[in-house]
Amino acid sequence: MATDWTVRAITRAMLPVLLLLTLVELGSGLVLGSFEDTLLRYPSLLVLVPVTIGTAGNLGSVLAARLSTAFHLGTLSFAPDDETLAGNALATVALAATVFPVVGLGAWSLSAVTGSTALSPWTVLAVSLTSGLSLAVLAVLVTVVATYAAYRLELDPDDVVIPVVTNTCDVLGVVLLYLAVLAFV
Repeated sequence: MATDWTVRAITRAMLPVLLLLTLVELGSGLVLGSFEDTLLRYPSLLVLVPVTIGTAGNLGSVLAARLSTAFHLGTLSFAPDDETLAGNALATVALAATVFPVVGLGAWSLSAVTGSTALSPWTVLAVSLTSGLSLAVLAVLVTVVATYAAYRLELDPDDVVIPVVTNTCDVLGVVLLYLAVLAFV
C-alpha cells in the first residue's frame, strides 16, 4: 500500500472519518445524560465512567497498534484461524479481566475515602467487571473490523483505526455501563 504523505491526502482520508466520529460521540453524551441522576446518586458509579471509557479505549488502541504492526509486517491474514489475530484478541480480553476488577474496587475505594459509598463494593465490582469485559469483547470486534476496513479501502490502519476504536469505545462504554447499572443497581 503506497501512502501519499501530503496534507491533502491525509485530510481527504481522515476528514470524513473524523466527522462521522464526532456524530458518534454525540450519541455517547446523550446516553450519559439519560442516566445522570443515577450517577449523581451513586458517586462510585460516577467515578467509573471516565475510567471505564479510558481503559477500554486504551485496550482497543493497544490491540489496534499490534494488528496494524502485524498487518505492515505481513503476518496478519484476517483468516478465522489466524493465530496472530486470535492471540492478540485473547490477550486483550484477558487483560480486561484483570484490570476491570481493580478499576471497580478502586472506584468504590475512592468513594469510600470521600465518604460517599451508597453501593456495596460487590455491586460496583459487578458493574465494572460486567461492563468492562463486555466492552473489551466489543473493542476487539471493532478493532478487527476497522483494521480490515482500512485494509480493504487501502487506508493506512495507523491513521484510521485508533481514532475509530477510541471513539467507538467511548460510546459503547457509556452504553454498556448504563446497561450494567440497570442490571445491578
